[in-house]
Amino acid sequence: MTPDETFDLIVIGSGPGGQKAADQATKSGLKVAIVERERAVGGTCVHLGTIPSKTLREAALTITTLKRNADVFDFKLKDDMEVSTLMKRLDSVLQSYTSFISSHIGSTGGKVFLGRASFVDSHTVLVTSVKGTKTVLRGENIVIASGSRPRTPPEIPVDHEHILDSDSILSMIYLPRSLTVIGAGVIASEYASIFSLLGVEVTMIDRTPRPLMFMEPELTAKFLDNFTRNGGNYIGNVKATSVEWNGMQVRTVLDNGQELLSDKMLVAQGRLANVEPLNLGAIQLAQGRNNVISVDENYQTSVPNIYAVGDVIGPPSLASVSMEQGRRAVHHILGKDSHHAIELVPIGIYSVPELSSVGLSEEQAREKYGDHIIIGRANFEEVARGQIAGIQDGMLKMIADPQGKKLLGVHIVAEGATDLVHVGEMAILNGNDIDIFLENILNFPTLGEAYRIAALDIAAKRSKRHSKRHQPRIQKLIDEAELN
Repeated sequence: MTPDETFDLIVIGSGPGGQKAADQATKSGLKVAIVERERAVGGTCVHLGTIPSKTLREAALTITTLKRNADVFDFKLKDDMEVSTLMKRLDSVLQSYTSFISSHIGSTGGKVFLGRASFVDSHTVLVTSVKGTKTVLRGENIVIASGSRPRTPPEIPVDHEHILDSDSILSMIYLPRSLTVIGAGVIASEYASIFSLLGVEVTMIDRTPRPLMFMEPELTAKFLDNFTRNGGNYIGNVKATSVEWNGMQVRTVLDNGQELLSDKMLVAQGRLANVEPLNLGAIQLAQGRNNVISVDENYQTSVPNIYAVGDVIGPPSLASVSMEQGRRAVHHILGKDSHHAIELVPIGIYSVPELSSVGLSEEQAREKYGDHIIIGRANFEEVARGQIAGIQDGMLKMIADPQGKKLLGVHIVAEGATDLVHVGEMAILNGNDIDIFLENILNFPTLGEAYRIAALDIAAKRSKRHSKRHQPRIQKLIDEAELN
């Protein structure tokens, strides 16, 4: 098949991983084509997932602030609230963001093709537009960043009107009075907590005893407490045996015999790699479980000139990680080795409140260092900025080695957790001791003060364990903290 155009690199998908791959390649002087099947660049992250859901989250937090200051503002959420009203900033956010991406791609020399990509051979990609126009592209190298889509269990009849998935949930016209959420992972927890904050009667159901099982139990306990106080309900250790729209409501029957009725349902039970339209059979590309594309440490597939990054290669399926994978894949194409493998990945969950963690969990630390690890905690009611901002139910948990010196992990639940965790991430990456949070000055009042409080907790426990006095400077700080 004769190509219409030839490039050094073809990137399939313009989500976070594809963007960074294209960006790195154009900066390095490569001629790059980007193929995007949606109406504009940005991928699911921009148009259906990250940006829209966080825009709704900001609206929910604004409403909460107004409710909290009811003595100042005469505020009441009107009946039959349209979801589009709550997200009126979304169009401007999307327009601004996609315009930036498009202009950035254009300014760096990349060329965008809108259409569905499928392989003809390992160097040739056929792009078919919505109108059926076909364009043949040839690339020396190819990066697959085609993302993922919601997984729909066969027993649940998702109709995208009453029973929705994470791609269609924000297509609702009106804010429902009640919502059943099937699932207890990141997407389920984020939407469940946001809608409950908006006054929707939300019920989450899942097989697991608590939501977000991969996070620290102390953090998820505070998340669940907040969710419940906002009117939410979590039913764990159950499975939906049948789901139907009965003409009035969504009827869900659980395996314990319980029946739930709600205006709408969100099904959020994982995602599947977008590989089917790619015609991978034409290039004999190796795939793993659930059809994800298998790659090595350089994101190189079984076909040497083809790389894959982001959701299409499976967990952790984080935008931040996908970006770095895209950059590293192009580095390898250019013959540049990355200095080290990705070992430390911060996790950020934009529920209400946020949860974030980096490094070892308490369980992982005990497995590696034994039961004598030292844990320090800072409850945000102890933090002045938390009091000021009304963030009193947050917590920062630091995990140190048995000597109480080496920082192993940081786990936070509170508004701002996804930003705050980066302080701990840098400390772990740099091998800093716990004492760095005691010997240096942090702004006051800030949520960052929680690091100092948790470090003081560890220092005090360390002192008691070793039955000896700290260095005079550290002991003075502990004594002052105890007096306060």
